[in-house]
Amino acid sequence: MPQTTLPSGITIEYESMGDPSGPTMLWIMGFTAQMTAWHDDFMRMFVDDGFHVVRFDNRDCGLSTKLDGIMAETDKVTAAVVMGETPPPVPYTLSDMAADAAGVLDAVGVQRAHIIGASMGGMIAQTFAIEHPHRTISLTSIMSTVGDLAYGTPTDEALADRLKQRLKDAMEATGKGKIETARFRLSVQANGGAQPLEVAVPPEQLPQQYQAVRVEADKAALREALAAGATIPGVTLLPRGTSLRIR
Repeated sequence: MPQTTLPSGITIEYESMGDPSGPTMLWIMGFTAQMTAWHDDFMRMFVDDGFHVVRFDNRDCGLSTKLDGIMAETDKVTAAVVMGETPPPVPYTLSDMAADAAGVLDAVGVQRAHIIGASMGGMIAQTFAIEHPHRTISLTSIMSTVGDLAYGTPTDEALADRLKQRLKDAMEATGKGKIETARFRLSVQANGGAQPLEVAVPPEQLPQQYQAVRVEADKAALREALAAGATIPGVTLLPRGTSLRIR
């Protein structure tokens, strides 16, 4: 798959599928997930429908640049955000990751696209629409949030009911809650066959992406306005549960 090196020095691995003359869909995956989490068969559905599909690995994930050796103080960042204080400096923010996405569009020669993101990718997509509205045809934010911990959360009773057993199982499975990161193996389709791909996710890079999410509380109000139906000139927002054929 091709790569592009951005003015920031970050190299992004990406893939472009379909006819570039068709309307472009830019797919942004979530926390620590490679672009291959957007399954090939799912992507081909849109290609077959005439779309130009572009997906990519976020920085610190997959085959894009990994900021090795840069440690992130997750506890201090989280505490500052919760207390409403200015967080300490972080390696990068969602704005930087949205700029990476814009750089991918530059690499494929596309000015405007339908922006789709899942989970953290949804927050990146929201940031993209806020900061790059002239490049956004529509915004689709999937199973994501606006960045404010108080927005859209379940009640304590509902959360306890849904997660009590899952939390117990997870704690037992991981040894009293300790989460290990490791090298894992993915199988991706390439050249008509399954090609194994070894992907390292070093422990220090997980909090880097996490902190990019946590320090964006200043934009939470803007994202909440988007979720409530506020408009961005030239951008189509698709509320949950609605259906619209885009071209």
